Amino acid sequence: MALSGKRILLIISGGIAAYKSLDLIRRLRERGASVRPVMTRGAQEFVTPLAVGALAADHVFLDLFSRQDEQDIGHIRLARDCDLVLIAPATADLMAKMANGLADDLASTVLLATNRPVLAAPAMNPSMWAHPATRRNAAMLRADGICFVGPMAGEMAESRETGLGRMAEPLEIVAAAETLLDDGEKPLKGRKAIVTSGPTHEPIDPVRYIANRSSGRQGHAIAAALAKLGAEVTLVSGPVTIADPVGVNVIHVERAEEMRDAVLAALPADVAVMVAAVADWRVASAADQKLKKHPGESIPTLALTENPDILKTVGHHTMRPKLVIGFAAETQDVESNAKAKLERKGADMIVANDVSPATGIMGGSRNSVKLVRRDGVEQWPDLAKEEVAERLAALIAQRLR
Repeated sequence: MALSGKRILLIISGGIAAYKSLDLIRRLRERGASVRPVMTRGAQEFVTPLAVGALAADHVFLDLFSRQDEQDIGHIRLARDCDLVLIAPATADLMAKMANGLADDLASTVLLATNRPVLAAPAMNPSMWAHPATRRNAAMLRADGICFVGPMAGEMAESRETGLGRMAEPLEIVAAAETLLDDGEKPLKGRKAIVTSGPTHEPIDPVRYIANRSSGRQGHAIAAALAKLGAEVTLVSGPVTIADPVGVNVIHVERAEEMRDAVLAALPADVAVMVAAVADWRVASAADQKLKKHPGESIPTLALTENPDILKTVGHHTMRPKLVIGFAAETQDVESNAKAKLERKGADMIVANDVSPATGIMGGSRNSVKLVRRDGVEQWPDLAKEEVAERLAALIAQRLR
């Protein structure tokens, strides 16, 4: 197991999501990791050091100027005597300190002194996460090499507001930590990969759009699996409510044209895996104002135009990756449609699946796919989407060898 014997320095900062840190400690220790907690003053308003220390079975570090803890320069020892620094929750305040190099308490001082990998799980009100200052800080931290898991979309604990800002769940954070600390073979080290994921939203007017039911889970899982094997991965993601994979460069887009531009900008690459369920059409001229319904008036006609075919563009590009893989989500004639798509799009293989409503695949956690190549068709069993991703990543590594 990736976490067995690993030493995690867990920094808990002051937000309501701090209550999840108790379960997080338990999950980390279940996997063989030791957890040494650091709590900010704000964190102690939400959970007690007694509870944290009992679950961690270790001393809880609280004060930068503790006579006992600092007699041997304790903050430096904490910063170095670990395999990973994990911040959960990472508040807007702590992220701002990190981005600007401030060190006015134990947590921020440790973060400034550490030379170990740092994984942050942001948690805050959606308006705080969307604020330009927070977005700038997050971008600066990513550029500095800080990894992120989350935030997630959902209902806030302290209010009835919903949006992007919930801390990732403990098991998602554990999975991200495992990815960062995985010491396994890296057959894709030095290789570059592009992955697309999720739906696209094609605006009709400022409040309506054309989309589909894709969750992005399969594409995100493939990006994570490729990164785990050592690839430098660029993930171009449409609007989703799941966390960005750790160790992956994520570009967020809304429309198909934006996705195409981001993919082309990421070339050259060794492999492209086009998983996103891109809308085939968009409204030719989206309205600037909301289309209103008035009694007695006829229903407005939407003139549609074709969206760019990203897979076909990449498959026939002058900087075409050595390996191009497309996905075919079908509701009938799955195999024959995938074979036709393979030839038409210039792909090396098509991962085809039946997304009829009865299968529950679109938006679900499992997948049943057929791998369609020019030399034949391979049926994979029903698997979790993460298992499909791992199998596909291993196949990609084999092909690129």
